[in-house]
Amino acid sequence: MKKIDLQSEMLDRRNFLKKTGKGVGIALGAALVPSLQMNIAAAESTSNNSSNIAYPFTLGIASGDPLPDGVVLWTRLAPDPLNGGGMPNHPFPVQWEVSLDSNFINVVKRGTELSKPQLGHSVHVEVDGLEPATWYYYRFKSQSDFSPVGRTKTAPAYNSPVDKLNFAFASCQNWPVGFYTAYQHMAKDDLDFVVHLGDYIYEGKHSSKIRPNDQVYQEIYTIDDYRNRYALYKLDSDLQAAHANFPWIVTFDDHEVDNNYAGEVPQDPDKQSTEDFMKRRALAYQAYYEHMPLRRTSVPNGSDIQIYRRLSFGNLLEVNVLDTRQYRDDQANGDGWKVPTPESEDPTRTLLGEQQESWLLEGLAASQSKWKVLAQQVFFAHRDGDFDPGEEYVSMDSWDGYPAARQRIVDFLAEKDINNTVVLTGDVHTNWANEIKVDFHDPNSENVAVEFVGTSITSNGDGSDVNSNTAQYLKENPHIKFFNNYRGYVRCKLTQQTWQTDYQVVRYVSRPGAPIETRASFIVEDGKSSLQQVKTEAVPV
Repeated sequence: MKKIDLQSEMLDRRNFLKKTGKGVGIALGAALVPSLQMNIAAAESTSNNSSNIAYPFTLGIASGDPLPDGVVLWTRLAPDPLNGGGMPNHPFPVQWEVSLDSNFINVVKRGTELSKPQLGHSVHVEVDGLEPATWYYYRFKSQSDFSPVGRTKTAPAYNSPVDKLNFAFASCQNWPVGFYTAYQHMAKDDLDFVVHLGDYIYEGKHSSKIRPNDQVYQEIYTIDDYRNRYALYKLDSDLQAAHANFPWIVTFDDHEVDNNYAGEVPQDPDKQSTEDFMKRRALAYQAYYEHMPLRRTSVPNGSDIQIYRRLSFGNLLEVNVLDTRQYRDDQANGDGWKVPTPESEDPTRTLLGEQQESWLLEGLAASQSKWKVLAQQVFFAHRDGDFDPGEEYVSMDSWDGYPAARQRIVDFLAEKDINNTVVLTGDVHTNWANEIKVDFHDPNSENVAVEFVGTSITSNGDGSDVNSNTAQYLKENPHIKFFNNYRGYVRCKLTQQTWQTDYQVVRYVSRPGAPIETRASFIVEDGKSSLQQVKTEAVPV
């Protein structure tokens, strides 16, 4: 599997053109452009001979993976979104524009891309030639229909001085159990980009007494099933607004395929053979690509997809986007909460796979950025759920089920004296703030990183400020400094001196209209892997 570093990839492309000379660039253009123009002309001819389709931009627009000179623009043509999309079975030309203003007076880039039926009529435009750290507006056009207008921002120039940066991260947006009110508030926030850590959809049976839709949707297995499920979620106006206002950096967890799957192992082998599961995984990865603003480097190859990658934001931030599902060993002794076993503590077990783990460690050691992020899915810190002294009870689906793999990362950070590492986590539908220790069983052990775990957008429904186990969790796990059980998202404000994390919560998702509140804030100082709580408020019931 090819290792992806977007910064290196773009620099390699530019260096190739510089070394080989302008003539090669002209020759390549002469070879490729007429072919593309002929394809577009043929598609336009076919589409003009077709009956006009209904409004095709029902699923909104998005942008993602910002680089200093460009960004990915996304849409999918779907006039009948919940019934396979409703597009004809031939390519359709889609025009796009990028402008410095929302009225598209100062257009800086434009072009035409083909939406193809084999990718669900999705469109992924990799725009380049833009200015660093600049806000742009973009839109699409199909036949006479315009898409909504989106806003996106390029990353700062590589290694350039950056004073501040704001972003948010979110995960777990189970559609039937609640409204996406958190996204409504996120769309209005002051952010440079958004990170989504997985469970963008849920694959199981859907029915809802909360959402204004009484249809029952069965568990999904086919490509049309997955496309319809993404469409159901993307029809939400609050989710569309959050996509339209910021570029997103995305990765998946388990529910984009099958709950708690591990590598090539389905959750329930009695329900699905490994062969059938791998076919399902291939379709699920294809549907994920079709609906996310990802680059061509992430086009699936059968049942494999390249999703781990690295993005830089000047000298302030480097984001290592991880994949903790595709390459992991199976959960030891089942996927629930269990007592650690010799199998779970086997030093050869991996959560990332050997290649991704090496890529991560090499990148952390080489990074020149002030803050280094692991954007990943499952709980990283040790979390003992057994409150009897001397006993342990851990989640086998988290890093606790792969303690040797976690220890390799922790020891590497300590041995190489790598500062300012921050782990961002989703999955568990609750808020946590953790200090990452070399030895979690020794409260006096050195801290080497911090972890911010974000709650869900809706999953688990209406929450609570605390639950019955809060006091015991904090007592049994002294490196855990905060827990909260409301829904929402997490906002991060970075400078060269400090990292501030704000836990933004809503009190309910079972009906629309919940206000947003900052439940707690933590600061991490440059060079110190410890948490300072600067704000905490019990949210009124």
